Amino acid sequence: MNDIRRTILWVIFGFSMVLLWDQWQIFNGKNATFFPKPVSTAAAVATPAAPANSAAAVPTPNATGVPLPASSPAAVPLGAPATATREKLLVSTDVFSLTFDTEGGSLVKSSFNKFKDMADKNAGFVLLDESAGRVYVAQTGLIAASGGAALPTHKTPMTVVPGERALAAGQNELVIKFESAEIGGVKLLKTYTLKRGAYDIAVRHEVINTGASTVSPQLYMQLVRDGNPPVGESSFYSTFTGPAVYTEAKKYQKIEFKDIEKGKVEVEKQATNGYVAMVQHYFASSWLLGDGIKRDLFERKVDNNLYAVGMITAMGDVAPGASKTIESRLFVGPQEENMLEKLSPGLELVKDYGWLTILAKPLYWLLDKLHGFIQNWGWSIVALVLLLKIAFYWLNAKAYASMAKMKAINPKIMEMRERLKDKPQEMQQQMMKIYKDEKVNPMGGCFPIMVQIPVFIALYWVLLSSVEMRGAPWVLWIKDLSAPDPYFILPVVMTLTTMLQTALNPAPPDPMQAKLMWFMPLIFSVMFFFFPSGLVLYWITNNILSIAQQWMINTRMGVPPQFNLPSFK
Repeated sequence: MNDIRRTILWVIFGFSMVLLWDQWQIFNGKNATFFPKPVSTAAAVATPAAPANSAAAVPTPNATGVPLPASSPAAVPLGAPATATREKLLVSTDVFSLTFDTEGGSLVKSSFNKFKDMADKNAGFVLLDESAGRVYVAQTGLIAASGGAALPTHKTPMTVVPGERALAAGQNELVIKFESAEIGGVKLLKTYTLKRGAYDIAVRHEVINTGASTVSPQLYMQLVRDGNPPVGESSFYSTFTGPAVYTEAKKYQKIEFKDIEKGKVEVEKQATNGYVAMVQHYFASSWLLGDGIKRDLFERKVDNNLYAVGMITAMGDVAPGASKTIESRLFVGPQEENMLEKLSPGLELVKDYGWLTILAKPLYWLLDKLHGFIQNWGWSIVALVLLLKIAFYWLNAKAYASMAKMKAINPKIMEMRERLKDKPQEMQQQMMKIYKDEKVNPMGGCFPIMVQIPVFIALYWVLLSSVEMRGAPWVLWIKDLSAPDPYFILPVVMTLTTMLQTALNPAPPDPMQAKLMWFMPLIFSVMFFFFPSGLVLYWITNNILSIAQQWMINTRMGVPPQFNLPSFK
C-alpha cells in the first residue's frame, strides 16, 4: 500500500513539475503550452526614448526619440511637418519582397519567397512588419553635433527617386533611392542596393551640405521591435528572442528584453568593428558597418512595448557645398550558417547553440555535408545519428556489457534483498560483496553514456536552430521537420521505443526506483508530442540503434534479452 501511495505521489509530482514549468514560461513572456492566451499586440511605431545605460556619448534623446551626444540640447524640433504625405513602396527581388516607408525611407516589412508562413503556406514568412499586431522595423537618420540644428531623421518625409521596383529577369541588382528636403542646411540621400540571391542590402547614406556653414552630423542605424515572442513559437523549446551585439573584444552578447527594462544591460558601448542585431528563432536582422569605423552601440526601451538596438557613427565635418557618404549593409534573412559566415565575422553566432557551440558547429557541418549527398534533411538526420552511434560504438558496448552483467546477477541480488529485507546494513554489505565477486561495477553502464550526453544535446540544438528544417519534408505525412507531427505518429513511436529500451535494462533492486524507471520516460515523452518532427525523428533513430546494439551485446554475452516489466502492487 505504501508503495502505491509513493507511486501516486511521484506521478503527481511529475505532472506538477510540467505545469510549474509551463507557468514559468508564461512568467518569462512565452506562450502557455496547454492553455495559450492571445499574444498582446504592440501599437504603431513609437519613437525611442533615451537608453537607460547607453555609452557616455549617447545619453540624451531629441524630439524624434533619437539619442544625442551628451552636449546636445535635450529637445530638437522634428525634421519636417507631420502633415506631409506618407506612402509605402513595395519592392521585390528573387528572395524577398520589401516594403519601404517614405517617412524616413525606413524598411518596415519583409516577406520571404523561400520560407512560407506556418499558418498560410501560400504566403511568404513575414519578418519585419509594421501593423496593428506587430512592430519590427529598420530605421536610420542623422543627429547633429552639440548645439546644431535639427537634421533629417527616420521621422522625416522623403521622396522616392523614380526607377524600377522589381528585379527583372537577367538583372543582378536593383537600386532604390530616397531623398529628403533640406533640413538644417542638410540633405540626406539614402540608397538601397538589392542584389540577386542576397539577403544583405547595401545601404549608402550621403549627406549634402546645402547651407553656409560647416556641419558635423552623426548617422544612427537602429532596429526596433516589440517584446512579444514570435507568432506560433512553442513554449516547449525556448529559443532566444531579442537584441544582440557583437564586437571583436567581447564577441557575441545577447540582450534580454527584461534586462533593458530593468536597466541591467552590460555590453560593450563603443567599438570599431562588429554589428548589432535582432534575433529570433530561425531569422535575424542586423546592421553591418565596415571595420575601422568608430561607432557607439546602444539599446533602449521604447514606449508601447518596443525595444531598440543600434549604432551611431560620426560622419565628420562637412563643409558648405560638400558631401560625405557612409556605406553600410542591412541583413534581413534566415540564419543559414554558411551564408552568415561569408557576410561578416561572427554573424553566424546569431544562430545560437549556447554553451555547446564548440560541439554543435562541427555537427552542423557534418549534417550539411550529408544533405549534400542525400538531398533530404530527414534522412540526413538518420544518417548523422547512425554515424554518431558508430563513432561511440565501443563506449556504448562497454555500457551495455555492464548492463548485461547486472542483468545476469539480478536474480541473485533480488533473492538476497528478500532474504535480508529486515537487515538493511547487512543487505548493503552482501550487495557490495556480490558486485565484487562477480566483477560488476554498478556505475559501469552510466559513465560511457554520460560522456555522449553533451554531443547529443549539441545535436538537439543543431536541429532546433537550423532554419533548413523549416518547411523541409521527410516522408509521407511529414511535410515540415520543424513542425510537430500532425498525427502524433512519431511521438507515439518514440514513446514505445523508449519504453522498450527501459524494459531491456536491468530492473533496479529497489522497487521504488524500478517504478520511477517507467514513470519518468512516460512523463518525459509527453513533451515530444509538441516537439518538431526533426527532433523526434532524431530521438527515435537513436533509440532504435541503441536497442539493436543492446540486444546484440546481450546475446553475444550469453544473457538472453528479456523484458523487465514493472510491478505496481
